Amino acid sequence: MAEATFAAGCFWGVEQAFSGLGGVTSTCVGYAGGNVERPTYEDVCGGATGHAEVVRVEFDPDRIGYDELLDVFWEAHDPTQLNRQGPDVGTQYRSAIFYHDAGQEAAARASKAAQRASGGHRGEVVTEISPVGSFWRAEDYHQQYLAKRRGGGFLARLFGR
Repeated sequence: MAEATFAAGCFWGVEQAFSGLGGVTSTCVGYAGGNVERPTYEDVCGGATGHAEVVRVEFDPDRIGYDELLDVFWEAHDPTQLNRQGPDVGTQYRSAIFYHDAGQEAAARASKAAQRASGGHRGEVVTEISPVGSFWRAEDYHQQYLAKRRGGGFLARLFGR
């Protein structure tokens, strides 16, 4: 198994975008990219910890490649919005790829370059690419939040899952 970590706005929708993919064995929402140990949701929402809301994706690389996960990441949000996604505003909602190894870093940078060159965005792609560092699991009530409340929800219908 391998892991990937992405930030693309509120972690509820990002988790849902990845959780139904073949080859994804589990997802977990949490916090990464900050400077406080064991942050709570309230800490992160306060904006002073530097953390982003993220989803950690565990996947079987024999069934789904990291490049395919990157494709879902780009589709799941607007990478031109700096420190926000839709109505959610703050650095905790930034667009970021937190890589786990040199191969993921290279793939993320190449993928971002391809997004920039594609002409498919109305603005500059502002996605951060950084090493994952510490990952802090979010509170239990955040895990699989949309699946528990809306039985599949908007993103599942959007991506045909």
